[in-house]
Amino acid sequence: MSPVTATGFSAPAPDAALDALFVPFADGELRLPAGGRALFLRARDGFRLREMAQPGWLCVQGFKPFAEQLERSGLRVGEPADGETFPLVLLLPPRQRDEARALFAEAMRRAAPGGVVLAAVPNAEGAKSAEAELARLAGPVRSMSKHKCRVFWVVAGARMDAALFDAWQALDAPREIAPGLLSRPGLFAWDRIDAASALLASRLPPDLHGRVADLGAGYGYLSTQLVARCPAVTAVDLYEAEARALEPARANMANATRSSGRDIAVGVHWHDVTRGLPRRYDAIVSNPPFHQGRADLPALGRAFIAAAADALLPHGRLWLVANRHLPYEATLAARFGTVRAVAVQDGFKVIEAGGVHA
Repeated sequence: MSPVTATGFSAPAPDAALDALFVPFADGELRLPAGGRALFLRARDGFRLREMAQPGWLCVQGFKPFAEQLERSGLRVGEPADGETFPLVLLLPPRQRDEARALFAEAMRRAAPGGVVLAAVPNAEGAKSAEAELARLAGPVRSMSKHKCRVFWVVAGARMDAALFDAWQALDAPREIAPGLLSRPGLFAWDRIDAASALLASRLPPDLHGRVADLGAGYGYLSTQLVARCPAVTAVDLYEAEARALEPARANMANATRSSGRDIAVGVHWHDVTRGLPRRYDAIVSNPPFHQGRADLPALGRAFIAAAADALLPHGRLWLVANRHLPYEATLAARFGTVRAVAVQDGFKVIEAGGVHA
């Protein structure tokens, strides 16, 4: 989980996997490559990274708050050039299996012959399984344990399983999870229509109109439902912090607008909602995130509510769905003149709020 800071929710909590990742260098098991070039996939900011990183390091991070934190710490964030390889590739694999396999394949693709691919995973998040997966792909690995994590590495080019490599690379491609709806592994509720979002969609009033925003849009399910259910909506802006969601979101909105037969302006934005929105709206819908990692972070949802209130026009309405236990009512009452529970069902609550306070 990332703690709340004066600038939002982007400062990472103490990160055992990140600290463990650099132990092989401190212990003399590995050496930093000559020339100071390295690629760090799913990089997260932290003291050890700032201590070890050199000007030639490139950090890849698709989660907007984490990417911005890396940049604030003076680290270079971006994507490698086509065909570019590195003598050292570091990664922090995610928990979702297909997503992690695709990331291992990407790490091996980006490693120069004889280069090192180095990963760290917390023991409680499947470290041994992750180590075994890399060994399946690339041959025998070396490993060590530290900070309740497992650190493991392999030399690129020795025993790559070419068929497995091709299969795993393909796992990150967007895929159809329902008719006309694409997603990809690792996104929130990536392989299904989330029950809370479906409940909110079923309660959206057909009189929503004008320009509407979807906060924390994911692969765009709620926005597609706005287009399908609300014929007076003329523009939809999707705001999502995870860059990997943007490609399927664009495709899903293209399908939805084509099916509607209407001319709808669509914007898909890589954006941290907790930093506010760049324009104002007639309506806003949201199934806001409420955790990072395993623990609840209700302040994140409250920040979404505040951003929505700031961005709504005086007549605008917020339509929100959340788990029943999340304490959003006080924040809603402080920012809106009218707040009503539209539905309480299956552990979720749908709330409409209007009459935003100046």
